[in-house]
Amino acid sequence: MSALTDVDIEAETELRRPTAVITADIKANAIEAFGELAARGPVLRVTLSNGLDAWAVLSYDAARAALTHPALLHDATPAEKALDAVGYTMHKVGQGIAGSMLMSDPPDHTRLRRLVAPTFSPRRTQLLADRVHEITADLLDAMGPAGEADLVEAFTAPLPITVICELLGVPVQERAAFRQWTNDMLDLPSEKQRTGAASLYGYLSGLVDRKQAEPGDDLLSDLIAQHNNEDGRLSRQELIGTAVLLVVAGHDTTVNLMGNALVALFRRPDQAQILREQPELIPGAVEEFLRLDSSVELATLRYAAEDLELAGVPIRRGDVIAVYLGQANRGAPQNDEGNPDVLDVTRPSARHIAFGHGIHHCLGAPLARMETTIALGALLQRFPDLELTAGPDSVQWIPSGMMRGPISLPVRFTPVG
Repeated sequence: MSALTDVDIEAETELRRPTAVITADIKANAIEAFGELAARGPVLRVTLSNGLDAWAVLSYDAARAALTHPALLHDATPAEKALDAVGYTMHKVGQGIAGSMLMSDPPDHTRLRRLVAPTFSPRRTQLLADRVHEITADLLDAMGPAGEADLVEAFTAPLPITVICELLGVPVQERAAFRQWTNDMLDLPSEKQRTGAASLYGYLSGLVDRKQAEPGDDLLSDLIAQHNNEDGRLSRQELIGTAVLLVVAGHDTTVNLMGNALVALFRRPDQAQILREQPELIPGAVEEFLRLDSSVELATLRYAAEDLELAGVPIRRGDVIAVYLGQANRGAPQNDEGNPDVLDVTRPSARHIAFGHGIHHCLGAPLARMETTIALGALLQRFPDLELTAGPDSVQWIPSGMMRGPISLPVRFTPVG
């Protein structure tokens, strides 16, 4: 960038003044509220709900550019002081997903992704489908006789956590705490958040020790075998960080994808009926749910390693970049002329970046798609008169953090079984 004049400096100072604070109200009304912010520009200065000032990236094109920019990295070193000031610790060893591929840049990211990728290939994922059908049927059987349930507690949460715990070889009696730890870890910086992150990291560290002593037929044992190779391709820190990432990505992302999809269908019962009558549309509808209301509302933060421009906005070294995938998706160009803010389960090939873009595209995407397709199809068929007990406007949403999803979904239906 060329030298700045006094006028330029004054203009940039004004540009860097936060124009909004991302509050619980904004997250609860994400489609409307983020749409209003995006109307001001593709990249805006905001204060995140954790108190951190950042550049919010809100347009589809700017989001894709940010997610692939070679100078926007996961290495938080340039922003360390700002992160410490608000108590943000997700990038620190022993707190959250530090050491995993999600928090790494090349060449470490390339190496870690290559080691884990075969486990989440579409072919391997499809081999899990029979087990997902079984778990789904068991959960619906348990719900049926009561005629009422909280869908989050009874269905959308236990399904993915059971799948990922079986993949990692977590004993049944030790699974209950996983959901609370992951929820806490993804919340605002606080003692509760740091305790949740440390608890999950500590548990998985102990599980690694047990699996090293007694390997099993599971993903974690496979990762340990990579760690034990003589060439040291996977350090202990990377091993545990990857395990934490798999729990979070395999659980929270899918829980909230299912929850958001169900809220969208409760708002549009005509769309739910289309899927009951034409279940072959469900895989495509899952892409539409991802496009309309992404469960990962905010991508993991990026940090500017040097001065650069993004959508014409000057970004300085050390600036924090917050890519809002949910809003970017709603601005993605589509192959039809329908309203992007309205659910259309027949929309052809809905375009989105809900699973990221570039080298950090989510490896677990095939698993999330498969679980959601099976779960929604079975739920809609089992309970044809399923409805929220208090209506869609009563839904309480996750108030902060990366995720977008309902906290609970109390429903009623004709008892079955």
